[in-house]
Amino acid sequence: MGHKSNPIGLRLQINRTWDSRWYAEGRNYQQLLKEDLAMRKFIMGHLPQAAISKVVIERPAKLCRVSIYAARPGVIIGKKGADIEKLRSLLAKMTPSDVKLNIVEIRKPEIDAKLVAQGIADQLIRRIAFRRAMKRAMQSAMRLGAEGIKITCSGRLGGAEIARIESYREGRVPAHTLRANIDYADAEALTAYGIIGIKCWIFKGEILGHDPMAQDRLMMEAQTSGVRPAR
Repeated sequence: MGHKSNPIGLRLQINRTWDSRWYAEGRNYQQLLKEDLAMRKFIMGHLPQAAISKVVIERPAKLCRVSIYAARPGVIIGKKGADIEKLRSLLAKMTPSDVKLNIVEIRKPEIDAKLVAQGIADQLIRRIAFRRAMKRAMQSAMRLGAEGIKITCSGRLGGAEIARIESYREGRVPAHTLRANIDYADAEALTAYGIIGIKCWIFKGEILGHDPMAQDRLMMEAQTSGVRPAR
């Protein structure tokens, strides 16, 4: 049987780094890990309409800095920053550290794997034909500068009796090339017939040189001053 590696795990320390950035030993490690998981679950569940791609948690000293990468930051911030303050106070209850929030706007959600996969999942829930949803997402990604995209849907597609896998690819997606900047994510669509799984790989060019922070740096440059100040 083929052994599939997660493209993100495969490239850790080569051209990307972890989404939780801190160091701890012994019992402190499990405590901080639980806090991180609880925070991520709460943010994703509390703000589904904000189109959140990822949550990065950094812990310098007694501080907990939470960066939320979202396509619709206005939903998180709210009127005059009221909602962001409410969110910060709710997160502060989950950890003894001081919580600082950073909202980073994703200017090109069409080439963010998590948002593409989630967008297809939402369309499948609304009973849009899976082929149309996949092809539309691929066209948008290629138009906005992706060098390649691959999307796979598996499950009872179109309500069929037998589950199957359908995969489409455009451009090139070099999965074995470690210097390739490949964004990968999966999502689930809870349809009337059962769960349909969506996987998405987006190739955004090559990163030359060993730089674990390369992906974050490229993302920040692409947003061009899309960062809201920490609160």
